[in-house]
Amino acid sequence: MLIRTGLRAAVPAVVLGAFLVGCGAAVTDGPGGDVPYVDPSVAAAAEAGAGVSLMPTPSPTPTLIIQTDPGDPELVRDAFAGLQATLDGDCTPGDGDCAYFLGRVKDELNRLDRSMKADKKGPGHFKEPIAWIGALRTTLDGDVSTPNLERHRTELIGTRDRVSTWMRGHPEGGHR
Repeated sequence: MLIRTGLRAAVPAVVLGAFLVGCGAAVTDGPGGDVPYVDPSVAAAAEAGAGVSLMPTPSPTPTLIIQTDPGDPELVRDAFAGLQATLDGDCTPGDGDCAYFLGRVKDELNRLDRSMKADKKGPGHFKEPIAWIGALRTTLDGDVSTPNLERHRTELIGTRDRVSTWMRGHPEGGHR
């Protein structure tokens, strides 16, 4: 008998809690507007695991997306400029700057590779540098860890220098 009475009392409370959640009346501005007021019946429902959130839903923030044409020759020029910025750099394997420097050379070569493949002139226009970067990628075998980049430091810097020389010799290739 006591169990039936307890169930009869719990059912209306659950229905009322669901109604309040459905109405969105659970969380309002509290004193001063900076402290949310949470209706105690909703807090109890949340504690009971009724899937009620006590956190107000943040308003969506608009996102600005700027797309560039992947065939834009300026992308090749910009990527080449990034690679050129590494020309004065070098490192000794094991020193703290070597990981950053070799990672940057690898990243700039990959960026240039992507931009050359997407250029309107077609990847055939950049056949040699794309092949050299591809050979380097094969040499690294997907391992871009610092020890592997340091182990292949000569290949990384050699590919960078070779691609740089080729690009400077082909002004129509993106460097004007």
